[in-house]
Amino acid sequence: MSMKDPFTDLEIKRSTGGFYEGHSVEIALLSKSIMVALVIWALVWPANANGVLGSLNSRLLEDFNAFYIIIVGFFAFFLFVVAALPQTGKRLMGTEGEKPEFSDFSWFSMMFGAGLGVGLMVFATAEPLGLWGSNPVVIAGEVIGNTEDALQSGYRYTFLHYGFHAWAIYVVTGLSLAYYAYTRNMPLTIRTALTPLFGKLMNGFLGHVVDVLGVVATILGVSVTIGFGISQFIDGLYAITGMQWIMDLSGDVPTPSTVGLLAGLIVIMGLSIVSAVSGVGRGVKYLSNLNLVLSLVLLLVFVVFGSFLFAMTTYATAFVDYILHFVSLSFGAFNPQSAAAFDAALPSEAAPFAEALYAGATNPWGSFDGFRSGLEGDAAALPESVLASAYAAGDPGRQFGWQAGWTTFYWAWWIAFSPFVGLFLARISKGRSVREFIIGCVFAPALVCFAWMTILGGTAIDLELNGTAEGAIVGASNTAKLFVTLQEMISGGLLSGITVMCVVLIMTFLVTSADSGILVMNTIMSGGDQNIGNKHKIIWGMILTAVIGALILAAGENNPMDALRNAMIIGALPFTVVMGLMCVALAKALYRDGLRQKHAAPAE
Repeated sequence: MSMKDPFTDLEIKRSTGGFYEGHSVEIALLSKSIMVALVIWALVWPANANGVLGSLNSRLLEDFNAFYIIIVGFFAFFLFVVAALPQTGKRLMGTEGEKPEFSDFSWFSMMFGAGLGVGLMVFATAEPLGLWGSNPVVIAGEVIGNTEDALQSGYRYTFLHYGFHAWAIYVVTGLSLAYYAYTRNMPLTIRTALTPLFGKLMNGFLGHVVDVLGVVATILGVSVTIGFGISQFIDGLYAITGMQWIMDLSGDVPTPSTVGLLAGLIVIMGLSIVSAVSGVGRGVKYLSNLNLVLSLVLLLVFVVFGSFLFAMTTYATAFVDYILHFVSLSFGAFNPQSAAAFDAALPSEAAPFAEALYAGATNPWGSFDGFRSGLEGDAAALPESVLASAYAAGDPGRQFGWQAGWTTFYWAWWIAFSPFVGLFLARISKGRSVREFIIGCVFAPALVCFAWMTILGGTAIDLELNGTAEGAIVGASNTAKLFVTLQEMISGGLLSGITVMCVVLIMTFLVTSADSGILVMNTIMSGGDQNIGNKHKIIWGMILTAVIGALILAAGENNPMDALRNAMIIGALPFTVVMGLMCVALAKALYRDGLRQKHAAPAE
């Protein structure tokens, strides 16, 4: 029995001369037009841009929250099945007998740095502390936040956001690209992943749209990552130098000022462009190795001076709890609670005051005490038991609001980041088997993330639980929590030295992320060609800088990250659909290649 060969004649028209030589003019112009329009909109009409992005983001979360949750759960289980099946897991991404291009250490270093490096620096303490105070179990009233009872549920969701699901998102894209590139000799670009479904259509306008969606998602995902990282970079500089001009000191706690963020952005992106020009073989590799070494030094400081026993106990119990709840965490989606549904759930005594009760009872960031103290007039005079029932009636609304504002934000962030990380993982993984790729890029880094979160975050929580910090860490801004934890843990010259090292580590993580993002965007533009002219790296580095800067300015007096977050979640949605199609296409390709191999008709 003979089978038809797979479609591999992917033809991406590229310019043969001029400024765009070697690039797809259509993809480049479409992508640049979208980004330039966003920059102009944010600079010329900042209030309008911030308002529209915020409104559109809220509407999308109402309509697509469940879609985000369920499809990410599907991504994880899809990869588990592909790795577990003998015929698919053992398939080599390369020619028979081919050895991996990079050593395991360099491979993991680059994977770790590009995937979650900046996120781990910013949220190593902020994420566990935030979830210790607010998570679905806390807002349901089952435990009280910021207590020992809330520790298990806090880490359950910490592991969810930085665990197997996060890396599965990256690997869906990375595996799809690597498989076709190294088994079928196809271009390393986004449209390649959909050729088993759409064939020759990927040579035309539809293929351009898919690649442009990948570029836009990449720019917005990297923008959010760099935005958070620069905020922490400025916090670190302030801790070292005390320079007040880079900080906004008007609030309860110091936060990076807009001027400080823009200054940090220019420094970081300048270094990133220089690194990108040097190429993946030098810049990214050496920076990634340095990142991993400095990360291990920071981890060792927390092991020696932090609450290591508390952290390891937490790791063990939290990991078991995470696995036990894995299915419900993967597919437990919430929908918005309408005013009518809330009204129907109220006790009869509270029904006349439904309108006054609704906002407070469905607020995911409040508490029962806050709900009660915010009431006025006759609603405030309701008996305690009636108010408790009214607050319980709003639990579905609080659960939706929390999930949309926290878990779905992360899923959108990782999805927007996935063209960048996925394509980068594919570039460095030639010669590895499908199973090795999945285990190496899903399970191994997730276990390291868990250790990082429990050792750094666990130390911060323990300092709060035993009274040493006295609320200083919880009260700090998210990007300053790491530095405040260090101040509570060590002192003197060691504190100064480690703080400087953290700032250097943040800087190198940022440069690695931006550097890799620039390389990936240009790879898509050039139809998968990895030999990209330096002028295009410089231009896209400048565009990335302009996008981040413009959206920071558009936020005005609001949180500078708000416009970046909203734009990213909106931009991630179309690419989420593309990723779902990638899974279907890869399943088809693996199945049919298995049949070809069985019938002695190997794929080209």
